[in-house]
Amino acid sequence: MRGSIPRRPLAKQSDAAAKPAREVVLLIEGLVKRFGETTAVAGIDLSIHAGSFFGIVGPNGAGKTTTLSMVTGLLRPDAGRVFVHGADVWANPAAAKRNMGVLPDRLRLFDRLTGAQLLYYAGTLRGLDRKTVLSRTADLAASFGLEDALDRLVTDYSAGMAKKVALAAAMIHSPRLLVLDEPFESVDPVSAANVTAILRRYVGAGGTVVLSSHSMDLIERICDDVAVVVNGAVLDTGSVNDVRKGGSLEERFVELAGGRKSAEGMEWLHSFSD
Repeated sequence: MRGSIPRRPLAKQSDAAAKPAREVVLLIEGLVKRFGETTAVAGIDLSIHAGSFFGIVGPNGAGKTTTLSMVTGLLRPDAGRVFVHGADVWANPAAAKRNMGVLPDRLRLFDRLTGAQLLYYAGTLRGLDRKTVLSRTADLAASFGLEDALDRLVTDYSAGMAKKVALAAAMIHSPRLLVLDEPFESVDPVSAANVTAILRRYVGAGGTVVLSSHSMDLIERICDDVAVVVNGAVLDTGSVNDVRKGGSLEERFVELAGGRKSAEGMEWLHSFSD
């Protein structure tokens, strides 16, 4: 029509604006821990969003376990704060821990209980009723391949089975966040693949997993995001693809950790004794 003003096409909404911001489930601010004159954790800051599969890698003594112990309320920090789903782990521990499932590195279980008793104890401790605990115990036992072991004492479990029942106990109350320190150590490859599938479904439903591991291949294969921790500090963090910068995660890790050590100077090792 003459004199009409042509309509301009509507501007496309940017991808960032179109996607809702994901909730920060775990927020770590300025976390510090010292043991005497040794600084184990030197001011770590991390933001981990809902639906993330987040890996923490670092050499032995880097501060990974110390960091996760402070995150889960097992070790009090010298400085800094940790929030789980908005609750301060140290100011409001009951609310924070309600939203967490924890698998610590130095695994200690009530090993004079049977597997069924251990899971029942874990469920009722989290406030679940008997019917719910029994139903979830059956589901977890089937998923982790523990059906035949539920009536046996945990002290008779192999290291891998103990790790699986401990992970089942950490998941029984359906927490928003799972914090797992070396969850695949001592677990056979078939069980590890099964556990990985369980964790992926959990993340796909909106859960969040934070795990530490010495296996770069494992972190690269299953995690979305990663933090490289060396000498108690985060040297790089972001998506796995961003951190590895076109190479492998192991190559990037070795670079950040100070490079490979020379094997020179051990010629005596090549002169075999009779």
